[in-house]
Amino acid sequence: MALDRHVFLFSEDADPIVTEVEAQGRGLKDLLGGKGSNLMLMTNSGIPVPPGFTIDTDTCIAYIDNNKVLPAGVEDEIDATMAALEQEVGKQFGSADNPLLVSVRSGAKFSMPGMMDTVLNLGMNDDVAEGMVKLSGDERFVYDAYRRFIMMFADVVKGAHRELFEEALTQVKNEEGVNEDTEVSAEGLKKVVELEKDIYEKAVGTPFPTEPRQQLLESVEAVFSSWDNPRAIDYRLIHGIPHSLGTAVNVQMMVFGNLAEGSGTGVAFTRNPATGEKEIYGEFLFNAQGEDVVAGTRTPLPISELEREMPEIYNQFFAITENLEQFYHNMQDVEFTIESGKLWMLQTRDGKRTAQAAIKVASDMVEEGLVNKQEAVMMVEPSQLDQILHPQFNPETKSESITKGVDASPGAASGQVVFTSEDADEWNKAGKKVVLVRHETNPEDIRGMAAAQGILTTTGGKTSHAAIVGRQMGTPCVVGAGEVELDYANKQFRVGDIAVSEGDWISIDGSTGEVMLGEVETMPSDVIQVLTGDKDASESELFNMFENLMAWADEVRALGVLTNADSPEDATTARKLGAKGIGLTRTEHMFFGEERLLNFQKMIVADDEVSQEKALEALLPYQREDFEGILRAMDGYPVIIRLLDPPLHEFLPKDADDQKTIADETGKTVADIQDMVARLHEMNPMLGHRGCRLGITDPLISEMQVRAIFEAACALKAEGLNPKPEVMIPLVSTEGEIRILSQLAERVAQEVIAEKGVEVDYLIGTMIELPRACLVADQIAEYAEFFSFGTNDLTQTAFGFSRDDIEGKFLPAYIDQRIFEASPFAVLDEDGVGALVRIGVEKGRAARPDIEIGICGEHGGDPKSVDFCHRAGLDYVSCAPLRVPIARLAAAQAQIDNPRD
Repeated sequence: MALDRHVFLFSEDADPIVTEVEAQGRGLKDLLGGKGSNLMLMTNSGIPVPPGFTIDTDTCIAYIDNNKVLPAGVEDEIDATMAALEQEVGKQFGSADNPLLVSVRSGAKFSMPGMMDTVLNLGMNDDVAEGMVKLSGDERFVYDAYRRFIMMFADVVKGAHRELFEEALTQVKNEEGVNEDTEVSAEGLKKVVELEKDIYEKAVGTPFPTEPRQQLLESVEAVFSSWDNPRAIDYRLIHGIPHSLGTAVNVQMMVFGNLAEGSGTGVAFTRNPATGEKEIYGEFLFNAQGEDVVAGTRTPLPISELEREMPEIYNQFFAITENLEQFYHNMQDVEFTIESGKLWMLQTRDGKRTAQAAIKVASDMVEEGLVNKQEAVMMVEPSQLDQILHPQFNPETKSESITKGVDASPGAASGQVVFTSEDADEWNKAGKKVVLVRHETNPEDIRGMAAAQGILTTTGGKTSHAAIVGRQMGTPCVVGAGEVELDYANKQFRVGDIAVSEGDWISIDGSTGEVMLGEVETMPSDVIQVLTGDKDASESELFNMFENLMAWADEVRALGVLTNADSPEDATTARKLGAKGIGLTRTEHMFFGEERLLNFQKMIVADDEVSQEKALEALLPYQREDFEGILRAMDGYPVIIRLLDPPLHEFLPKDADDQKTIADETGKTVADIQDMVARLHEMNPMLGHRGCRLGITDPLISEMQVRAIFEAACALKAEGLNPKPEVMIPLVSTEGEIRILSQLAERVAQEVIAEKGVEVDYLIGTMIELPRACLVADQIAEYAEFFSFGTNDLTQTAFGFSRDDIEGKFLPAYIDQRIFEASPFAVLDEDGVGALVRIGVEKGRAARPDIEIGICGEHGGDPKSVDFCHRAGLDYVSCAPLRVPIARLAAAQAQIDNPRD
């Protein structure tokens, strides 16, 4: 149930509002968005924040659901709250005598930098402009603000092309013979305003609105609408943010960094967002508004210039940032404006940072006593850990750079040059690696930025749009490469005499700012080098901080983390990354060596049991060797080995030459082989003769695999090792299937153990991947000692669609139309598939209280799905080796959020 009002002053006491929303199971950010809640909390704590008010996220959702009409009563609330704001600041909205101008900004629960819309200097018209000139005595400042407002309103609210308005400014600059915006005279800016009014009327079809209330309401609606613009939708899909949250709208008194001497604006982080070092990291511009800093259109100054030019202001600013870190227990990203020597804080939020920085900030804040270990665990996004496992350029083979820019987001990236976001997206879909090269990026480029291996811009600094988004995505980024001369028309860029065209390969180093020609060789990351013994741990601060973070996570988590591994190499890597066993070894991958495959094909086409047994006997040593290697690599930990799952037709060739090879080896004709291929063909192989069904009809295959598993385990046991094999029977849906095949596995295991004279600890269980198996899990648990939910196939069978078929056909439409928040193969569907999992867990444990239960689908490495597995009471998740640290951290965060025994 929503609150009985929707508009809240920043200056209101936050405590009663927090109490009210928490009673509904929500937080202040759910109601007011991240920006609105932080502005209220900062105001309450006495930090100098320009006064204003927030229209809540509930209004956004109601507005969108109501065909983009504001809910009844909201306009009246806005009017009443504006009147209260006027009284608070002693100015009047729309008055020429003492005018109040405002900004209108978005602010969702989760930060989405630049994805939604903003309007500045709202409330301006000709009368207000004249009044402001009388009050300020600065005609140039007033008409600079006026022309900015017309351009932003036209662009954001009416969808007119911003370039049309920028051309008006360029025209006047040319007429006056100046190069910089700041050099245009007051008379020149007045002319720009009149030109923009004409452009507006031609582009929109109506005169520019002069009534401030109309300007405000239309801007509020535009910001709410921007929640559904393509770039915001793309951003949410990329970062897993639910579409259902909505954005708040913040209406805030304007303060002007372009007012007079002693004015300016800046963006800063309380720590270095690329490295995590404890230092103020930011940029600043004199005589500017906030958009000038992040847009990359002017080259900003380092924050140290503010300390040199205005030491008192800088010291006040520094003290505030220290207080914000103390209050939020996290690194902060702040925006500020100085108006005629007075500092105003415009917003704060938890700063986006690289994985390396996130780990260092968490580690340092524990040492500083600012946070405890559990708080540190919560500070790092699990999916970020992918970044520190990525390769870097090999310094021994790194080529000479052709130019250097600002190192904005670390990492090594090589790709073919493209110059538009659209091309980056299309080339990526075609399987090509690309580097996106732009003058500067803007929010419209989000899809191409997500598709690119790296981003290179010719302008901008470390707080530009490209830098911030690159760091957040973990994409290497070099900005401000001023020597790069772009030629969009001819799709090339030049650095001196060197020309690089679309499709040419370049490499960029986001850690050094270097740009190189060609595809440069990479090497494993620091963490991987230490784990593989190629680097000593004492040489890597990052590795040691990573290990500390993982140790803190392991102290907390209740959920085990295993890995999916089909080779000793994968098993070894996963073990070094913290896996405590293998949750899935796929045996079908082991049959695809040339000699192995031929023997397996002989078994498939055999006419009699003797020929079948002979082929399987030839395969047994290979399987035994495979299992021995994996059990050895994971000695002392459980290794779950799935018996053959795919249908047999997948192993037979369709090519005539390959069919002839089988015919020659088996004494059959090519026609015989073709007939066998035709007989084994299935209309829907996913639901066909596979998994346990093969074991029922062809038990010799299962017997050979089980024998190989236990011969390998016994051999290792005889060496003094401690193998722990677990035999998994796939695709079970009935009590009869698991009964027959578990008895087969038990019989063969005991035969081998008796033959070898050693004891081996083992379990026999099943993969739960069909809805019926969940519903009769109590019957299955009578014969299964463990369940492993195969959530990939369970998702397919629960929804009744094939993953391969939907992803390029209707899945994008389902996401666009909000049927799905995300692909159900990427994030577990809790309502449907999750309900089946819960039923399976409940029924399985009712029948066998000590049953071991986990999942082994790709969901095991997805943080949101890991959280569900924790809440559903599973014992473990299993995932790909390089996602093991992600699962460990996600499991710890799940325990902190929802503690369980």
